[in-house]
Amino acid sequence: MTSEPVRIAMWSGPRNISTAMMRSFGSRSDCAVTDEPFYGAFLKKTGMKQPMADDIIASMDTDWASVAQSMKGPVPGGKTLWYQKHMPHHMVDNVSIADFPKHRHAFLIRDPDHVVASYAAKRVEVKPDDLGYERQMEYLDHAAQMTGVAPIVLDSADILKDPEGYLKGLCQALDINWDPAMLSWKTGIRDTDGIWASHWYNRVIDTTTFAAPSDKQPSLTPAQQKTADGCKRFYDQLLKFRLKIL
Repeated sequence: MTSEPVRIAMWSGPRNISTAMMRSFGSRSDCAVTDEPFYGAFLKKTGMKQPMADDIIASMDTDWASVAQSMKGPVPGGKTLWYQKHMPHHMVDNVSIADFPKHRHAFLIRDPDHVVASYAAKRVEVKPDDLGYERQMEYLDHAAQMTGVAPIVLDSADILKDPEGYLKGLCQALDINWDPAMLSWKTGIRDTDGIWASHWYNRVIDTTTFAAPSDKQPSLTPAQQKTADGCKRFYDQLLKFRLKIL
């Protein structure tokens, strides 16, 4: 009897190390990866003006129910693991984390000061709602209710300080085998990347492993700081659950 494949839903805010995490899991021979499958539906529904929006909508399935069903369907390539990179703020229609009761859920978070600074470097203005912290907190509560266990939360700063330690901890929490291949990858764009990779993934495209951590505090304008501060209380709540390793 064939065992059911493991579907991992990683709920991340934008401008996190979410693409590096996708690279990490994609380096496993047993793992398929999917890049923000609800992005096109989100852009079509909201009309939000983001870089390459029209091209993204044209390139993707934009039917919420259809996308949700595909994320529960056959795993690409017949792999035994499926890592799905999701953004909670993309879920603005009648689908939510509740549509994935059999997925194994995890949450990737980052200090909002650094997230806003990363957006600013791309000359993109954002509001607190665009960064998904409040929705992450809602989804964390829902995941705990669905599974009856404490949710898995990873802070990007922890991963950058000790990639091997925290990736091993994540694998243990997800009840999957650790694979050292997760620590490195080849440079370049992947077929599994969204077409937005050419705009947003310039730094990750040139990497072969996780970046070295930086303790430098970003410098924000008053308006940018206000946006970051609007996310801070949710980040602090999420941080209470973050994965700790020995």
